[in-house]
Amino acid sequence: MSVAWWIWLLFLAFILFLLAADLLFFHRDAHEVGVKEAAVWSAVWVALGLGFCGLVWWWQGGVAAGEYLAGYLLEKSLSVDNIFVFALLFTYFAVPAKYQHRLLFWGVLGALVLRGTFIFAGTSLLHYFNWMFYVFGAFLVYTAVKMARGGEQQVEPGRNLLLRGFRRVISMTQDYQGQRFLVREAGRWLATPMLAVLLVVESTDVLFATDSIPAIFGVTHEPFLVFTSNIFAILGLRTLYFLLAGLMKQMRYLKVGLALVLGFVGVKMLASAFIVIPVWVSLVVIAATLATAVLLSLRASRRETATFDVAAAPDGCATRPWERTRSHTRPDRRRRGRRG
Repeated sequence: MSVAWWIWLLFLAFILFLLAADLLFFHRDAHEVGVKEAAVWSAVWVALGLGFCGLVWWWQGGVAAGEYLAGYLLEKSLSVDNIFVFALLFTYFAVPAKYQHRLLFWGVLGALVLRGTFIFAGTSLLHYFNWMFYVFGAFLVYTAVKMARGGEQQVEPGRNLLLRGFRRVISMTQDYQGQRFLVREAGRWLATPMLAVLLVVESTDVLFATDSIPAIFGVTHEPFLVFTSNIFAILGLRTLYFLLAGLMKQMRYLKVGLALVLGFVGVKMLASAFIVIPVWVSLVVIAATLATAVLLSLRASRRETATFDVAAAPDGCATRPWERTRSHTRPDRRRRGRRG
């Protein structure tokens, strides 16, 4: 699959147009993003990602479209970890809710640049050193085992080396100054906490990109498909945060699902010299594994809620919805005599 340079430029121009429209028109004024607004925008970004998949199908055929879709689902699912990180950082730095979208906008924009750099670096490594493909596969298997056993990447904002160095070199205000990253006071420029949080967001994204980028190379080797699927998955990450931040605690089996997906992709890369797994098989395995993990998580959460409701009922008087407490609603006929 050979992609002309002008197609790359056209795609980048389209992405920049979407980001500019989002920043300058739809979210120009700072406000707290509600669940309804987040749901609408999440649907818009997902529709754009799937629509581009249809364009790839028309342009390059079903195989390329399947590789794009597999990469999109993989990156979308692995980006869920970023939602936990965002929630942690916003709580740690006490970021006002109305400024969080603007912060995520610039964070995602920086992530696009960093991810693009990683993708092209990975492409060059695979081009000149074929054995790096097996290194990526082994790394994914190791990450999958670590994730399945409960090991997670620890994110401690206070120990972030970039933040600590930033505080030593750059003078910073004590409070937030609206949405601004820099302010001028007493004739000198000062950074605001918004800029400090942005730096931490970017540095932690580098940490989490170490498993997502090799994973996408496990489903497709085409740089254009790797880049576009990654970009469209990340673009909707901001609204996905506002939509799912409160529900992520219920996704108890999602980590296990992600571990299985990473393990599958890693084994596929390691066994590529002996067996070739079709794209549609990878797509089905990824989609089925993630869907199963989400459904099992929701089922377990529902059971816990039902058990808690029964246990919390006073004097063990919990009743089911279909049961009627007739003794409290029907008068005792034995005490009621006839009149007259």
